[in-house]
Amino acid sequence: MLATSMCFAILGGEAMLHPAAADEIKVLVDSNPITSYDIQRRAAFLKLQRKKGNLTQMAREELTDDMLKRMEMKRRNVTISDKEIDQAFAGFASRNKLTTTQLSEVLNKAGVTPEHFKTFIMVQMGWNRVLSSRMRETGMISEQDAVQRMRQQGGAKPSATEYILQQVIFVIPADKRNAIIGKRRQEANAFRSRFQNCNTTRQLAKGMIDVTVRDLGRIIEPRLPGDWADDVKKTGVGQTTPIHDTEKGVEFLAVCSTRQVSDDRVAQLVFSMEDAEKKQGGEQKAEEISEKYLKELREKARIVNR
Repeated sequence: MLATSMCFAILGGEAMLHPAAADEIKVLVDSNPITSYDIQRRAAFLKLQRKKGNLTQMAREELTDDMLKRMEMKRRNVTISDKEIDQAFAGFASRNKLTTTQLSEVLNKAGVTPEHFKTFIMVQMGWNRVLSSRMRETGMISEQDAVQRMRQQGGAKPSATEYILQQVIFVIPADKRNAIIGKRRQEANAFRSRFQNCNTTRQLAKGMIDVTVRDLGRIIEPRLPGDWADDVKKTGVGQTTPIHDTEKGVEFLAVCSTRQVSDDRVAQLVFSMEDAEKKQGGEQKAEEISEKYLKELREKARIVNR
């Protein structure tokens, strides 16, 4: 996720922060702003990585790509929890023989700030999940090919688990996130302890403030969101997953029911995933898909540079 060259630069770099100018909007990506403050932080980050060239312009381009990635993550409901980000931050510090406090000091001294680096980590992790989903989608074989493969295997159809899921969100306003997230986690876990089944969820949530219950319907196992898949598979019927910290607040999923399904659609999904795993070309393949994907997103977006 993080370049090896950056590790060495962080340990030996001397990138000092220049005095900050007034914060101004410099780029709009479909009305989402990128400010002079953001650009200054990213330019300092590039300097820390010992990149050469016009760092301010490079920072603009990187942050524009990051904003496109964040917008696509939101569209696909891909979220990275605060816990995952903190673990990645701590892991990066440990690999560089630093404590998290020492890493924060290095980042502050360089003018990057821990917050900017954690946002960078969040985007990298989320984009990897988006790419994984994209690779599965673009590798879908046709129904006719799936039927042909079943015939070659003696007519046996692969099966998969179909889940009926419910989503419970303890909403946190963005401006109150740091102040109340601990309390919302406690409330969500208390709710989970009282959960009985999906038929009573809304009654249980009745009268609670900023709690949303959504029926997600039927989802085949290969289509489970990547950041929830492992937890859902470990959760029994009538039970709930552990909580996740997300962009909306604190969430968990309830498994209402499951069943094994075996039809042409499932065969198409299963065979496509098997092929995708065999054809994975490592980092080079992922990079090619990422570049093509970003090009598509840029063409669709309205980007205004000021």
